[in-house]
Amino acid sequence: MASKIVNSIVAGLGTLTTIPFMKEIIVFIISMFPILELRGGLIAASLLHMDPIISYIICIMGNILPIPFILWFITKILKWMRNSKRFNKVALWLDKKVEKHKSQIEKFGYFGLVLFVGIPLPGTGAWTGCLIASVLEMDKKKSFLAALLGVFIASIIMMILSFGILSNII
Repeated sequence: MASKIVNSIVAGLGTLTTIPFMKEIIVFIISMFPILELRGGLIAASLLHMDPIISYIICIMGNILPIPFILWFITKILKWMRNSKRFNKVALWLDKKVEKHKSQIEKFGYFGLVLFVGIPLPGTGAWTGCLIASVLEMDKKKSFLAALLGVFIASIIMMILSFGILSNII
């Protein structure tokens, strides 16, 4: 699903990629998006034929940037959303997402958070992991470090997959 979304974004912005640094900006923004995150950013970078190392750095920065904001502010935002007629459905959807995955993090604590963020599967990632950590009222500094480690793990896995490094090794 993420690759289809990323393909659509890259195709839709095709002519803009000739502007200096626009490829980098696109990859950075995609890496910040919930659902797509670093996985989507690296796929976009690969589709845009960017340098793998530069892409790697940009995607990590883009994926890490929202983490502190999620950890420190998401519970307040969710509370406001639940009381809003306009955003109540989004809040309920997020609540369901938390309920679906929180046992994975509750069971293993911060190590569970590292794995949840680090294993790039649909529905996992820094956004959801930090959302769950906030709802579970886990220590924010430890959660940040766990999410950061998870982002680095996911970035290595996705670099291998996105840029075909594995096929070059084999």
